[in-house]
Amino acid sequence: MDGDVAMWRWFYVLLAIGAMMPAVSAPLVFGPGSEASGQQLDTIVAVVDDDVITRSELDSAMASVTAQLRQRGTPAPPRDVLQKQILERLILGQLQVRAAERNGVVVDDQTLNATIEGLAQRNHLTLSQMRAALERDGISYPQFREDIRNELLANRLRQRVVDSQINISEQEVDDQLNVSGPKPQGGGAQEYHIAQILIGVPDGATPDQIDAARQRIEQVREKLNHGADFASEAAAVSDGRQALEGGDLGWRTPEQLPTLFADVVPRLKPGQVSEPIRSPSGFHLVKVLETRGGSGGGSQTVMVPEAHVRHILLVGDGSGDDDAKLSEQLSNLRRRVENGEDFAVLARANSKDSRTAPQGGDLGWIVPGQLGPEFDRVISHLEPGQVSQPFKTQYGWHLAQVEEKRQRQGNTTDLQRAQVRENLFKRRAEEEWELWLRRLRGEAYVEIRL
Repeated sequence: MDGDVAMWRWFYVLLAIGAMMPAVSAPLVFGPGSEASGQQLDTIVAVVDDDVITRSELDSAMASVTAQLRQRGTPAPPRDVLQKQILERLILGQLQVRAAERNGVVVDDQTLNATIEGLAQRNHLTLSQMRAALERDGISYPQFREDIRNELLANRLRQRVVDSQINISEQEVDDQLNVSGPKPQGGGAQEYHIAQILIGVPDGATPDQIDAARQRIEQVREKLNHGADFASEAAAVSDGRQALEGGDLGWRTPEQLPTLFADVVPRLKPGQVSEPIRSPSGFHLVKVLETRGGSGGGSQTVMVPEAHVRHILLVGDGSGDDDAKLSEQLSNLRRRVENGEDFAVLARANSKDSRTAPQGGDLGWIVPGQLGPEFDRVISHLEPGQVSQPFKTQYGWHLAQVEEKRQRQGNTTDLQRAQVRENLFKRRAEEEWELWLRRLRGEAYVEIRL
């Protein structure tokens, strides 16, 4: 039991430092009121457009991050440096919440409840056990729910503004296969566990600002060459969103490597740090922490996953309210299915896909890569009988239902193209999301009051 509780507690700490999106709560009163005499009033530490971030929110996030760093054995940077890093995350998180509202992105209570129930089940806890453990740790359950809601909001916002706009062509898949060659079988594809330190420069940076950033990254690299710990330096100085995780970017295949690292990383050995790399965001150092895979060879038979899928497609008229309107229409259809109506009947009556609507939206048996990465991601998370949330692709807005799933024998080539396409999609989506967040932060009014 204790081990299971530790797992979800760890998830909550990661959530707190990963999303850092404060819940939308009742307005705070900062002037004299009816509070008991001597009670300390909350103060504003940052103004973000029409919102504020309070000292209590910052202190709560500081405590969560400090605990996580301690668990990982990473020395915490000086308090003022850590405070700055965390405040920036809180600012960006609040901007994402407001951007989700503007784009009509919502997370209803039914979805939120299902997510929390799934989290408890995966850690072998009942909801009451999880709530009790949260309260023992001094974590407000209502606040926990809102943090989960905001994490889901951020994921849906990214799907809405970035993922749905990306399409990987067959030519791009061919080009990547020509560069990397067939993937070796048996030992798996080569993968790199990497981390980065970013010294950022603002949009429209002056030559002096660029020179200052270049000097700073050189100083950091000099410290690393003399034995400084990469993760500690990342937590202290990096402007990357993963700074407080030691700059860890996780495991990446060659297709998933950020474009600016794609030619550099394969030439590094585990433990090596690159020379400074210039990008529009600033100057980067990338370190290869470890590698795996890349052995074996030859063709072999593999099991290819297939899913029997139906969908409903809605297409807008090009107005600015399309996304919110179509998403709401599909949400209503989803509720009707959950209340017992037949998906196929609703597809015949509502779907704009003239090819599949007469067959009740039946797409037949599909394999990964057949309908694109966005469809693949949605279908992979559905069990037979389940209906997806509304999602957007280049063709319009969809509601999907999985009827059956199975495995069939196929050649390794069947999966390689789908894997390459998915990896290219992840790379581009990540880069576009970083640029979108950078613009979001740059266009906002932010006043720091620390």
